[in-house]
Amino acid sequence: MNLHGIDLNLLVAFDALMVERSVTRAGIRIGRTQPAMSAALSRLRVLLRDELFVRGTNGLQPTPRALELAEPISHALAEIQRTLDFTQEFDPSSSTVALSIGLSDHPAFRFLPRLVAKLREAAPGITLAVRNFTSRDDAISMLDAGEVEMTIGVPPTSTGRILSAPLFEERFVCILRKDHPAIRQGLNLETFLSLTHLLVSPENDRFGVVDTALAKQGLKRQLALTLPQLYAAPALVASSDMIATILEGVVEASGQAERLYVGSPPIELDPVPFTLSWHRRNDTHPAQRWFRDRVIEVFSV
Repeated sequence: MNLHGIDLNLLVAFDALMVERSVTRAGIRIGRTQPAMSAALSRLRVLLRDELFVRGTNGLQPTPRALELAEPISHALAEIQRTLDFTQEFDPSSSTVALSIGLSDHPAFRFLPRLVAKLREAAPGITLAVRNFTSRDDAISMLDAGEVEMTIGVPPTSTGRILSAPLFEERFVCILRKDHPAIRQGLNLETFLSLTHLLVSPENDRFGVVDTALAKQGLKRQLALTLPQLYAAPALVASSDMIATILEGVVEASGQAERLYVGSPPIELDPVPFTLSWHRRNDTHPAQRWFRDRVIEVFSV
């Protein structure tokens, strides 16, 4: 294909259509009218010899050829943007930009107050919108759709269009109410298996990391309660005979630590990593780059 005959604006239109899955919304995204976007899509179809997008119940659905092209085109546009961004400046003290971030429960409870305080001090005119998500695939969908500029949670499924930076890790601990008789016996594997367990599963699974580790040894625990709300677990355990295996930081941020015994699990469990993720197309945006740096600062303290 001869690049001299290609209007690069068509690639910008293609990238917007991939994100918005709507001719009208894609036009709004890049400042074009609906007729202009329709014309751009027609030219793209001729240029690439493919339908590219077909109408479905949830808007435009990309064809296999469009999905194949999406990542390299997005990457190429980001590289062009990066080259042109050298002259752009961002002044947080005077900016009134609106930013958005997706947070899973644990980062929201534990770190959001510090992040908001830092933003109010350094950039008082900025507006921040926070959205919740539970599964890592939800995070990718939100970034792809442009619903948020970045997310914080467990690492999303690897894809070239989503960039990530590690923030912190959390280890697992076991919690029991402070006067539980099992504490006197010592929390060995035998005692652990004799108790009834609370499983926290934001994605509503009934088989967690503890169950996976036990299954490798041919063992199984007795589940008494499964719930999706991570921060409900400490209070439930503090007023029952159940045991829960949860992230250490949840106990610290729950306000229930004084009512609980906290110990190490009698099985080996890997710590859970949390990452900051953003879409490649936003990698060089000055305001978003500044915001990502502030997020990393908050989590490095």
